[in-house]
Amino acid sequence: MSGFDPYPWFAIAAIAVATLLTRASFLWLGDRVAFPPRVARALRYAPACALAAIVAQDVAVRGGVVTLSHDNLRLVATLVAAAWCAWRRDLLGTILVGMGAYTLLRVL
Repeated sequence: MSGFDPYPWFAIAAIAVATLLTRASFLWLGDRVAFPPRVARALRYAPACALAAIVAQDVAVRGGVVTLSHDNLRLVATLVAAAWCAWRRDLLGTILVGMGAYTLLRVL
């Protein structure tokens, strides 16, 4: 066994402090700092962009390889659900159509 290595603990502490400072800064600063209107509009889309990045990775990556073909059933079902969402603007319907398409594709 080797001796105590402080580097991993230092890295964890540094990341924790950086995360705390960046996230809590919005609470600490409050209304004293105002974003320009263009930045404020852009920040409204941040949660949707983060969710899209998570979903896109789950849909497109299979076994560590990006698979953008008709053989990727999740991708095909996601495209069907996206088309439904663009057409109807119905969240529950989008979920049901997407899951129905994925189930139907797996059965066939």
